[in-house]
Amino acid sequence: MPGSIRGEADSLFATVVRRKTSSLLNCPSCGSLQVAQVLGDNGGISYVCTTCGHSWS
Repeated sequence: MPGSIRGEADSLFATVVRRKTSSLLNCPSCGSLQVAQVLGDNGGISYVCTTCGHSWS
């Protein structure tokens, strides 16, 4: 158990950062994090990189 509130907060912050970065989508073409989720013509979900224009599903 941490000896202070600061130690506990640092631990929680590290967990949040880890979860947040693990759920981010990167463009497979350029590696950008600027990715939009779009609804496809057949109802499927696709992704489009707003940096380079690459799209994938």
